[in-house]
Amino acid sequence: MTELARANNGMVVAPHHLAAEAGCEILREGGNAIEAMVAAAAAITIAYPHMNALGGDNFWLISKAGEPPVGIDAAGPSASLADADFYRDTGHDAIPGRGPAAALTVAGAVAGIAEALAVSAEWGGRMPLARLLEGATGLARDGIPVPETLHANATTKRPELESVAGFADTFLPEGAPPEKGAMFSQPRLASTFDHLASAGLDDFYRGDLARSMAADLEAAGSPLRLRDLESYRALRLDPLSVQLEHARVYNMPPPTQGLASLMILGIFERLGVTEAETFDYVHGLIESTKQAFLVRDAHVCDPAYMQADPKAFLDAASLDERAAAIDREKALPWPQPAKPGDTVWLGAIDGQGNAVSFIQSLYWEFGSGLVLPDSGLLWQNRGTSFSLDEKAVNALKPGRRPFHTIQPPLALFKDGRVMPYGTMGGEGQPQTQSMIYTRYALYGQDLAKAIAAPRWLLGRTWGAETTNLRVENRLEPSVIEALRAAGHDVEVVGPFDEVMGHAGALVRGTDGTIEGASDPRSDGAAVGC
Repeated sequence: MTELARANNGMVVAPHHLAAEAGCEILREGGNAIEAMVAAAAAITIAYPHMNALGGDNFWLISKAGEPPVGIDAAGPSASLADADFYRDTGHDAIPGRGPAAALTVAGAVAGIAEALAVSAEWGGRMPLARLLEGATGLARDGIPVPETLHANATTKRPELESVAGFADTFLPEGAPPEKGAMFSQPRLASTFDHLASAGLDDFYRGDLARSMAADLEAAGSPLRLRDLESYRALRLDPLSVQLEHARVYNMPPPTQGLASLMILGIFERLGVTEAETFDYVHGLIESTKQAFLVRDAHVCDPAYMQADPKAFLDAASLDERAAAIDREKALPWPQPAKPGDTVWLGAIDGQGNAVSFIQSLYWEFGSGLVLPDSGLLWQNRGTSFSLDEKAVNALKPGRRPFHTIQPPLALFKDGRVMPYGTMGGEGQPQTQSMIYTRYALYGQDLAKAIAAPRWLLGRTWGAETTNLRVENRLEPSVIEALRAAGHDVEVVGPFDEVMGHAGALVRGTDGTIEGASDPRSDGAAVGC
């Protein structure tokens, strides 16, 4: 079981300990929380390559010494050639989930890192880029011991991915998935990191690397072109927030589902549940989730195309109305369409109290599966969430940003505590986030207990056949039976099921002490500095 970590001079938490250690090295050398996160974010692309990559997207919430955070949106838009005619002309009646045609959105992650470093520079951060990428470069060149989750995902996804260009050469060395514990290296990615360290991050979009990637993408059959990369910039913006009893909680605005995460907390708090791990607690959070997801699925997309102001759903009257719609005894009929996905969440706090909540993703495990031959980059399939139906909320249009399940929360407590927290898990992200926050903030559980406690997942994750309510078997049997009696379609799963996500959290107290914990369902760690 994960234990609570404590430190005074900084801490980094990640779903793989090698990434947390890479970030913590930067803190020990005098870097700030943003610089530490850059190192950790780069390292996690090597340590967990099935969950995230430089060919994906990321989002940041960055708080300077307890101040309200700034957000960075590094969601890449769809290609200028990506429209319904492109897919119909190439024989598709829907956007494919895998392969080059699924690689239809710009990878925003490197631009997100660049924008975060611009914020760091405004703080006085001066760590050289080469030093920040050094850990990732070494891991890519020298290799990592294969974690169980990489072996398992390479094995289960092999049938649908082994024919995608570059996938087998990278992730099926010697014709089979890498065995757990075997050394797994990515020398082409090591060279790519070396190149970025010397040429600068802008080269990813407007330099030699951009030209190489664009040529490889086009040759493979992706609609992305050099002009799509050249025109991309990450966005610095104000996050959404909701005022709760103990804290103001922040999250990213659309096109992420951050709105749903905040709504769940605001709705649930109005139910007045007094004790965790009871039927009232579990049922209350599930029904709050349903109310939030109804809004999300009806409205959330690229904000340029939204017909409603997301802030309106977070005002007191709207949250009161949603809470009043909940039946305290019976489940609202479900399912609604589910949104799959896998990703990584990481957090950092430095000795000055600066905090980062960070999330990075490929969408599905291994994304599109397309690995570019020159750079070794694995490209995301985030654009497969678009619809070819022009009337759909998330309809495909050139230059449009897709819906994102990923979103990084951060809470600022009234007493001065700061709490970056989060998880991977697509549809499960806002659900797990609500469990961690409420267990810690409302019911006094420490972070390790709040993260390790039994979880549940409403919805259908990628690869699952059914949409139901999965609960870990450590949940009290009487609560499970009460959920069934209330009309929930319950499926009991293992005690620490990976489908529940890889979560983590940090809290810096008013005395400067930092506490942190990582998920026992992951290979992660909270590393004090």
